[in-house]
Amino acid sequence: MKIIFYGTRDYDHLYFDLLAADPEYGCTIKFLTANLDVDTASLAKGGDAVCAFVNSDCSAPVLEVLAENGIQLLLMRCAGYNNVDLEAAARLGITVLRVPGYSPEAVAEHAMALAQAANRRICKAYIKVRNNNFALDGLLGYNLYGSCAGIVGTGRIGAAMARICHGYGMTVLAYDQYHNPELEGIVRYVELGELLRAADLISLHCPLTAETHHMINAATIELMRDNAILVNTSRGGLIDTDALIDALRRRKFAGVGLDVYEDEDGQVFEDFSDDVLHNEVVPVLTSFPNVVITSHQAFFTRTALQSIAITTMENARAFDRGEPLVNRVEG
Repeated sequence: MKIIFYGTRDYDHLYFDLLAADPEYGCTIKFLTANLDVDTASLAKGGDAVCAFVNSDCSAPVLEVLAENGIQLLLMRCAGYNNVDLEAAARLGITVLRVPGYSPEAVAEHAMALAQAANRRICKAYIKVRNNNFALDGLLGYNLYGSCAGIVGTGRIGAAMARICHGYGMTVLAYDQYHNPELEGIVRYVELGELLRAADLISLHCPLTAETHHMINAATIELMRDNAILVNTSRGGLIDTDALIDALRRRKFAGVGLDVYEDEDGQVFEDFSDDVLHNEVVPVLTSFPNVVITSHQAFFTRTALQSIAITTMENARAFDRGEPLVNRVEG
């Protein structure tokens, strides 16, 4: 099998090069720095599969070009697949496989890091000390110990975050359609409204669907405590950005930590340090002293990268050998 690997970064070679050389997988990889979109899809000609990431364009027009060039398999080296037109993939005979769980602890640990950075004003404190300013003004936070955490979504990542919060000595509330039996004795499941009213720390860990789009909006924000911390490491579309900015202007939150945000697709993983951002979301959000934003890096640990590479290659091998496709995504 020949895999066309889109959106390659140096760190992608760490584990994919090693696994591609293993005869057990029986494949070759062609690495492209270009990301997958309608203009680059034709570069997959001659390949059997393409490997794409969360910021790739996997819409119907792109999939149609891939199919015309003989691509039968789309390997998503990530858990999310909301950027994939699954109906088009099925119509075109393209199988979609993903990596459902690579290192949930990596994302959960980053979520807690964002919460702590926002709470204790770590970024602001660092800049002050760099400027020889050791005054504590503007750096006041509060103890997480003894406070209440609200975990929205208790899959692998949400469960890992719940355990972290429990370890901090927090009372942990959770909201999910499906109750995770592994969290018995750690969380108490409640309705979303009760969670939002009670939680001092609200952390989002659910997929982006039609039902969850803008689940954090003007109405649900009003339910939250005025000194709550809101963290999102899942998908930007879970939060209505305009409503969030309005709330920040009213000093609604003690802190906000975001690893994802709406309309990030055009700039995520790219370097614009010598350019001007046309997306106004980041400049506006970073103007607030209690907001911390990172660049979709919650997954980015060595453990996670290794797990992503192994699962992706095992997905490719299973498809090539006609074995059961346990990580298949269907519309």
